[in-house]
This record gives sequence, C-alpha cells and structure tokens, in this order.
Amino acid sequence: MGRKDEPYNLSKRNQIVLKRISKASEIDVCGRIRPATIRCQRCFERTPLAANTDRAQRGIQSIEVGGQLLLALVHHGRPMALKDLAFEAGMAPAKAHPYLVSFGRICLIEQDANTGHYFLGLLALQLGMISLQQANPVQVATPLLGALAQRIGHTVAIAVWGARGATIVRLEESPAAVHVNMRHGTVFSLTNTASGRLFAAYLDAALIKQRLDAARRHRSANPESSVPSMPAAAPLPSWREFERQLEEVRAHGLGRSVGEVLPGVNAMAAPVFDHTGAIVLAITAIGPAAVFDTRWDGAVARALRECAAQVSQRLGA
Repeated sequence: MGRKDEPYNLSKRNQIVLKRISKASEIDVCGRIRPATIRCQRCFERTPLAANTDRAQRGIQSIEVGGQLLLALVHHGRPMALKDLAFEAGMAPAKAHPYLVSFGRICLIEQDANTGHYFLGLLALQLGMISLQQANPVQVATPLLGALAQRIGHTVAIAVWGARGATIVRLEESPAAVHVNMRHGTVFSLTNTASGRLFAAYLDAALIKQRLDAARRHRSANPESSVPSMPAAAPLPSWREFERQLEEVRAHGLGRSVGEVLPGVNAMAAPVFDHTGAIVLAITAIGPAAVFDTRWDGAVARALRECAAQVSQRLGA
C-alpha cells in the first residue's frame, strides 16, 4: 500500500497483476469468450456447483449477465472502452453501463479518469490473489492423474519436496498388466532419479548442494547401509558433474532416469510451478524400459509437459 500522505495508485498495480489473474482463470484454458454466452460450458463443468444440477439452475441471471463483462476484462487483460467491453460481452452499451456502475461501487472494476476505459479494480485483485493463495497444488493435480495414466499407459505419481527429499504423496497405477512397484511415502534419490534431479534443478542451489554433501557424509559413515535385494547405489556425482545434469533438466523442462535406480525401469518427471514461479510438485511417470518412451519429445514427455502446464496454469504460473 502507498504511504498515508499520498494516494494509492491502483491502476498500475492492477495492470501488473492482471495477466497473472487472467492466467489463473479458466478463460485462458478455454479460449476466447463467446459473445452473448454467460459462461463456457467446459469451465462450468469443472466447478463444484456443476455437480449439483438443481443448485446450478437456481442462479441469478442478472449476476451471470453482468459477470460476462468481468470475463471480458479478464480475457483481454487490458483496460477497455465501454463500447468494446459491451460488444465483447454481447450486449448494448446502454445495458452494460448500469452493471459497470454497480461493479464500480464495490471495487470490482475502476474507470480511468482520463480515458474513461474500464479495468479490474481492487476487489478483483484481492479475489484473484486470495484464490491463488487457497489453491492447493496437490488437490489441483490429483484429479488429472487418472487420465494421464490412461493416456500414457504407465504408473504416474505426484511428488513433493519433503524433509528427506522428493516424496510420493499421490499415486495412480498403470492401466497395463505390467506394474512398477511404488507406494505413498517413497522418497526418490536426489541424484539418480527423474524426480530428484527435477527438484534439484529448480530449487535453491545452496540447499541442493547441502543435501548432496549430507548424502556423501551419510554414505561414508554407513558404507553397508544398502538394501540386500537392491542393486548397489551408484556413486554420488561431484557438484560440478551434478550441475551439468541439472542444466540438461532445465534445458528440456523434464527430469529423466533411464535404468539408473533399477535396471529395466525408466522414469520422467515434469515440474509444476505456482504463481510465484516456485516449483511445488513433480508429476512423474515410471514404467518398464521395454515400453517406456524416454525421448525428450516423445509421447510420455509431451503428456507430462501438458499435464504439468495445466496444473501450473491453474495455480497462476
């Protein structure tokens, strides 16, 4: 906020966050607003109200009609003249104006004193930011796992960064007969798994270097700590070597592991970012090497990128 002795300039701040709010909305997912349409059916079907048809039908039409003006402002991401705003909303300027007056009174919109153009106001800004704060990344991503597993034919998981590293918190088994055994709470290796390297590539370098040094000390102090049924752990890379691996992750926007943890098992992981640009989770696919496409531009990679991008968009990234 500005100092008490000077007016607070809402216009610049609103315009700075306008694109962020727009990206967090469903309008960007579905495309251009259709004139004279109250809401896009694709967006509406994703809302909890859509699950209850009776509740959805008992709406207030005037609010829905006026809401089309707000959707137009979100979609365009810039101040608009009355005639342009009304046209985009599919109504006459004379019909649109009373709605804009009411929206202005509750600070949903503001009007530039010089140009007369309308733009989203302080309340719209607050609503957008609160919505971003309330968005739970895991809850947003979880409903997409089933469709992703069906699409690529492999087990998929959500991993978050925990006290011990990248940790599985959600899991969707492969629809195929061949499964790769994973479970909730599994912690991925920092240096030789797709998810571990993915987080390492996007988290603070100092934190990751500390983790790598700690892993090296732990291995030196516990040389016999490997699990008998598992292959011997791969040597830990030097920091310089690890940095080169992380550069590859950032270059492709994906983590990849080809038979590094278990022979014959491959994995790829895509990052999900929040509205601050920070990585909040990894969407990971794991499957048998014989049928798992590890190409950077292959079917699995494309599906992971698309799913992660969809979640990131809903989080305001």
